[in-house]
Amino acid sequence: MYGKTLALAALLVATATGIAGAADMPVKAVKAVAPAPFFFVNDNSVSYHYEFMATNPGADKTPKNVLTFTHFDVWAYGTNFINIDWLKAGHRTPTATGTEGYTEIYGFFRSTFGFNEIFGTKAFSYGPLTDVSLMVGSDLNTDNTGLGSAKRSIETGLQFSFAMPYKGFLNLTPTIYKEWQHDGFAAGSALNPSGAVNFNTTWGFEYLYVQPLAMLPPSIPLTFKAFGTVHGPKGCGEPCAVGLVRGTEWYAQQNLELDIGKVLNYRPGMYSIWGGYRYWVNKFGIKANQPFGNLTATVESTWLMGATITF
Repeated sequence: MYGKTLALAALLVATATGIAGAADMPVKAVKAVAPAPFFFVNDNSVSYHYEFMATNPGADKTPKNVLTFTHFDVWAYGTNFINIDWLKAGHRTPTATGTEGYTEIYGFFRSTFGFNEIFGTKAFSYGPLTDVSLMVGSDLNTDNTGLGSAKRSIETGLQFSFAMPYKGFLNLTPTIYKEWQHDGFAAGSALNPSGAVNFNTTWGFEYLYVQPLAMLPPSIPLTFKAFGTVHGPKGCGEPCAVGLVRGTEWYAQQNLELDIGKVLNYRPGMYSIWGGYRYWVNKFGIKANQPFGNLTATVESTWLMGATITF
């Protein structure tokens, strides 16, 4: 659309100049059309949230303080999303030992390339379906536990985007997923001296549902958000004699967000507070039932409370 506007402006300028030259008349300067911005949307935010009963498989439960930086942008052919968490675990229950108060940094990005935008068509829109996109992404982390986690994952898939009531949206993304890790407990052993973990490629699925609750009075600007992932079994990633048996991993979180900026009649969308609930089965893909016995804390069920500033 913006290219058509520029072409039309150039045509009008050329026509006006030609006519004025033929009549030997003065020509008024035509104001240049400003170039379209590279990013149509460019949002950054900083959040803090508290996790009441997070878990670490094999090490029981712990509260966590989490500080997050998030970037989201929209450009001519798609979107980019970057999220970086700094997580600080508190003390766990008295029965747990080791890695109390550990720190973790976890980051991931997701980029999409819309087929409607790339091919200049509406062929990938039908009914509530607004677009189909190629999604690519990666996750990375590190922590100071005995495991010495060093997750590196890549994934790709097709994202199907749907319009929902009140300007909400739903993204559904089947993916192919590949992950590498580090096993600090096995490092130096005869079976896995390097500690390197190389999981099997598996299937995955991601979803994101954002629904403004616009049916409520304007004085209650609430938005419901639900997001999650599923990853299929990925094997032990190292000799199973030292590694853990993995199964299908399910992650689901629901948040209810209140726009404080709008409540105070000051810059809607800038300040928000939110609460949420997370349910995570086979955390990191680790099954509770292992050959050596049952492993604790492979299921996470926790409430969360947080606040966000967008700029």
